[in-house]
Amino acid sequence: MSAAPRPPVGERPDKAEGVQEMFAQIAPRYDLLNRVLSFGVDRGWRRAATTEALRRNPARVLDVATGTADFALELKRRAPGAEVVGCDFVPQMLEIGRRKAAALGLDVRLEEGDALHLPYPDGSFDVVTCAFGFRNFADYARGLSEFHRVLRPGGRLVLLEFPPPRPGLFGALFRFYFNHVLPRVGALVSGSAGAYTYLPESVLAFPDPDRLARMMLAAGFRTRHRLLTFGIAALHVGDKKL
Repeated sequence: MSAAPRPPVGERPDKAEGVQEMFAQIAPRYDLLNRVLSFGVDRGWRRAATTEALRRNPARVLDVATGTADFALELKRRAPGAEVVGCDFVPQMLEIGRRKAAALGLDVRLEEGDALHLPYPDGSFDVVTCAFGFRNFADYARGLSEFHRVLRPGGRLVLLEFPPPRPGLFGALFRFYFNHVLPRVGALVSGSAGAYTYLPESVLAFPDPDRLARMMLAAGFRTRHRLLTFGIAALHVGDKKL
């Protein structure tokens, strides 16, 4: 397998094409690597995010940067009466998600679309979710603006993301794992060293939870957040004002 590109990290206008190509190459091994590299803890994080997303019994839910649709499928499992739509700009990931949905017998609509230019009218959804995809955006403020636009008044945004490791012993251990162990294991399983070097670099360049909360406030959300598993993941909840 040829090496996947290593996209630039942080907010960069030239980022999208590299991210798209990278995820297209690692798509066949993506789910396996998520389980291996997170020791399966990512399932618990998604369950916590799903609880927040479904707290008000939404009728229509949009999962942005849905990838292979793990989060969208979890939402549909927990809320079978809701319409769940998954959106991503990597067709290879969506195709895997469609096969998973068919195997599980879950009716989730998976569509190709750019998160910075969502192909939906204003006020289309009760809830928007994004799990571990937001840090790959080329423009965070633009992404939050699009989330806000497609939500109805009173709608909810749920963001699940990896924040930069916190100071202290656990943060140092996690930083070592992220910088030295994860890239080696990821390269071995996926055949792509670049993709799993990009992952820790993108996390280190991502806003810390307090800064992300301020960005959500600036985009028009009332917001709160909490850390999961000693700060490895962060769950942000934003409510669009009525």
